[in-house]
Amino acid sequence: MDGFDIEDIDDVIHGRVRLGVMAFLASAGQAEFGEIRARLGATDGNLSVHLRKLEEANYVAVEKSFAGRKPLTRVRLTDQGRNAYENWLEVVGKLISPKG
Repeated sequence: MDGFDIEDIDDVIHGRVRLGVMAFLASAGQAEFGEIRARLGATDGNLSVHLRKLEEANYVAVEKSFAGRKPLTRVRLTDQGRNAYENWLEVVGKLISPKG
């Protein structure tokens, strides 16, 4: 079957939480940590681990600052991350599209 190759799936993105982060940021552009956490129903620790993996792959940029005395973490897709996500969508599309 042409186009059916699961080796092309990006393992960095494919995890449920990481995929959720990528999909959310692809439409939101950037978001605060708390907003992402709430949207995905993740815990602080779980989301932090997944964001770190995405950041190490240069798929997201994490910017930490303060709003008054309160820590503020913003996350956005990098160009490399957007390209990787679009590629992931294409690869998965090939896997699930019927070949006739």
